[in-house]
Amino acid sequence: MIPAPEILILFVIFIALVFDFTNGFHDSANSISTVVSTKVLSPRNAVVFAAFFNFIAVFGFGVAVANTISKTIKLDYVPADVVPWIILSALSGAIIWNIITWIIGLPTSSSHALIGGLMGAGLSAAGIAAIQWSTVELVLTFMVLSPLIGLSVGFLFMAVVLWLTRSTQKATADHYFKKLQLCSAAAYSFSHGTNDAQKTMGIITPLLFSIGYYGATVDPHNLPVPTWVILICYGAIALGTLSGGWRIVKTMGYKITRLRPVHGFAAETASAGTIIGASMLGIPVSTTQIICASIMGVGSTTGTSAVKWGVARSIMWAWIFTIPISAVIGFLVFYGLRVVAS
Repeated sequence: MIPAPEILILFVIFIALVFDFTNGFHDSANSISTVVSTKVLSPRNAVVFAAFFNFIAVFGFGVAVANTISKTIKLDYVPADVVPWIILSALSGAIIWNIITWIIGLPTSSSHALIGGLMGAGLSAAGIAAIQWSTVELVLTFMVLSPLIGLSVGFLFMAVVLWLTRSTQKATADHYFKKLQLCSAAAYSFSHGTNDAQKTMGIITPLLFSIGYYGATVDPHNLPVPTWVILICYGAIALGTLSGGWRIVKTMGYKITRLRPVHGFAAETASAGTIIGASMLGIPVSTTQIICASIMGVGSTTGTSAVKWGVARSIMWAWIFTIPISAVIGFLVFYGLRVVAS
């Protein structure tokens, strides 16, 4: 590959922030679908509300998720001048998949798209030895576990809430849960920021390492995240959330199951707790999978027929194909760049 000039590094950082932005607008539905569908907030107010809590998550739970993502590619194995091209190709795969699924209104995982893109680009660049498979294994494990956890926690939390409010009239319950849903939506938006914004940090830090930003003594397996990187990543995802994602809002808020304020409160609270726990442990999870599964779990408390399982199956197939398709795109983009550069 041609050695990366400074203009390329700046361009790749810009593309990383574009990915962060697409993550925000793609996943804004996760934060606002329940409060919009239950008419707690208007769509415009909901995105402003979610964007604010996305950004203040910068003061949340450190950068453990960013550290995990930065280890996907073995920086002590791949030549430094190749790293920017791998990251550019990986981002291309993730962004293209995000845009495709946004157009068709499918809630998929930006996290898995990014991991898939990194895998494909890394394989194209240096073969299977370039991939830190323990990181991939962690992501794949929680690709299965996180929706199951979200489904279970959503179901159990909703069951507890229903039992506690069993003697409360529906109108009274709706009145109070509309207020409580503002708290749960804030918690979910905050948790979304703590996990998803860090994934872009985990892309930019290896890029900085490849150009000697950290010096020669820094361990490539434990890269610190500069403060300016943290701030711009949280800013980009918040701006993306502000742009909305109405197509996916309709899928999540209206097509999976019928939601009342109590359902929205339970789904968001269950999801927020699950995601914050994962962020503290440094596990990059799909916030989309978790909120979708929580909505399904909450809906199931009134009977399995309350969930539109045909829509749920379509979403699940999109989850399954996210990593392979984004990996193929990342592989092909890197291959194309290598052909052009040579």
